[in-house]
Amino acid sequence: MVDLATEYLGLKLANPLVPSASPLSKNLDTAIRLEDAGASALVMYSLFEEKIEAEHQQMERFFYSQSIGHGEADSFHPVPDKIKTYQDQYLENLQRLKSCLSIPVIASLNGTSLGGWIEYGLALQQAGADALELNIYHLAANVSESSETVENRYLDILRELKKIVSIPLTLKLSPQFSSPLNFAQRLEAAGANGLALFNRFYQPDIDLETLQVVPKLELSTSSEALLRIRWTALLYKRTNLSLAVTGGFHTTSDVLKALLAGADVVHLCSALLEHGPSRLSSILDDLVDWLTLHDYQSIQQLKGSVSHQHAINPSDYERANYVQVLDNYSHGKGVLW
Repeated sequence: MVDLATEYLGLKLANPLVPSASPLSKNLDTAIRLEDAGASALVMYSLFEEKIEAEHQQMERFFYSQSIGHGEADSFHPVPDKIKTYQDQYLENLQRLKSCLSIPVIASLNGTSLGGWIEYGLALQQAGADALELNIYHLAANVSESSETVENRYLDILRELKKIVSIPLTLKLSPQFSSPLNFAQRLEAAGANGLALFNRFYQPDIDLETLQVVPKLELSTSSEALLRIRWTALLYKRTNLSLAVTGGFHTTSDVLKALLAGADVVHLCSALLEHGPSRLSSILDDLVDWLTLHDYQSIQQLKGSVSHQHAINPSDYERANYVQVLDNYSHGKGVLW
């Protein structure tokens, strides 16, 4: 029997398939279906500091400051005895998942201020999270903000959280850092336990009729997985951080390539949103079949065997691959130049 066990953030997992942050974790029944289908852990949907602060401002305006300038309106909107806030609901859902699931539950936090990262990170630990994923969704759109400033933002958040939080911390990185290998080592030195490669920045679109910038959400495709696989292969054994890949993993082939590159776990999202929890079972079955066919006894035996350090031709992960791809390209039949 093939041993699919792996370790991520110090957590012993039955297999490397972990549903990533998505609406699927908002529903307890769906979370149970994910576990039953084979999920070895679960990353919750993100807790957003902006939503907490917006709710606080709204409550302040409509309940606590309603009499400003209008004393007779002091009780126009009676203040409820108990208001279940967005944060309360998230923490209750976390506790519910922990009480009903046997697999580890990893909370996801998306903050905007250092104080928020600390306050809400501690709250998530106290609510029972097994680990915390820091979803630092920062788009460096300020022309005066240097790359060093961007990296220091991540490091400052990590260092401050490590002072008060004892559960493992993993950072969900953007693919836009200028030197990911160096930055990964700096994060490890600052106390990180793992990395998730990479965050998907949702790209706004332009409406050609209204000329307005509009939000646009598109699910990932397998082609996006290759970027994650490449950097995982380059990071493997150059850091002691746990490595997760996220974004573009839909098939058993995608999962196998990530493991061969050196990933500890593979996060699934779009594949589950498209096909439901049963997708986990089919990938796991196919994973076992492939490993058995190729005489692998365990995931550990497979992991990292085609990383940069162990590849037959390591330069294929670097510039040589770029030159070779361009030289070998040929146009399709019938295409006129």
